[in-house]
Amino acid sequence: MRIVSLLPSATEIVCELSLGETLVGVTHECDHPAAVRGLPRVTRTLIPTDATSLEIDKLVRERLRTQRALYELDLPVLERLAPDLIVTQALCDVCAVAEAEVAAAACRLPGSPRVVNLEPASLDEVLESHQTVADAAGLPEAGRTAVARLRGRIDAVAGRSTGVIAPPRVMLLEWIDPPFTAGHWSPELVRIAGGREVLGREGEKSRSVSWEEIEAADPEVMVIACCGFDIPRTRQDLSLLVAQPRFSRLTCVRRGEVHLVDGNAYFSRPGPRLVDSLEILAHALHPRLHPLPAGLEPAERLTAEELGG
Repeated sequence: MRIVSLLPSATEIVCELSLGETLVGVTHECDHPAAVRGLPRVTRTLIPTDATSLEIDKLVRERLRTQRALYELDLPVLERLAPDLIVTQALCDVCAVAEAEVAAAACRLPGSPRVVNLEPASLDEVLESHQTVADAAGLPEAGRTAVARLRGRIDAVAGRSTGVIAPPRVMLLEWIDPPFTAGHWSPELVRIAGGREVLGREGEKSRSVSWEEIEAADPEVMVIACCGFDIPRTRQDLSLLVAQPRFSRLTCVRRGEVHLVDGNAYFSRPGPRLVDSLEILAHALHPRLHPLPAGLEPAERLTAEELGG
């Protein structure tokens, strides 16, 4: 079996299934686990490396309007790798190689490799994606084992959260300029962790929101998990957040309950590390109730100075 992954989350799923040795090619974004970093890259991005958040948002909106993806295949590399299985996605129209481009490329490859499209919109569907990949690789038992392991960790958090009497109002902020509330699986993570997402809706797409909406929702806790950004890159945009007059009036800011997490590594990737995301989020919301598992970095609470105080 020779597998090419066209998604960072799919790469992590393949490795969670103990199939890492079958990976022969990954995307330019795949960086976890460390062993995949030396594999051939079969995609490239069309996003300028120095683009601002607002410029990226405009580029994404333009690509959505014209139904063009922000990433493209390196066909010569893909042909050389001759995969048996290609794992890609149909969830987001711009954040991976276009589905039609993948299908056309597969028809040109020797042996007509199987193409598996992952399209999870909930935590359960993310777990089902693990089984889908395992089945496609001919190892269904590996899928059942991985799903049971991840489900056990989710259930452990959910069980502890039953002790939360008054879930705090939470906003998971997926983008700063312009502000986006998180959708899909993210509001579900908030609920399981013992919070109540005030703007995002489970299973629905992320959406841009106005500062008027955010102020009206008045979250008691804000968790900033910018899609595709690590913590240092997200910090570059904090000044844009603090510059918003309504931001300082939020309860979460007054209480110092604004937290920063690595959205790129965790919350944006619908793979096994969504369970890590849940555990990080649960610890941020209720640190005494939810201990942080060994090996995970806690969310970073912004200081009064960083919040403009």
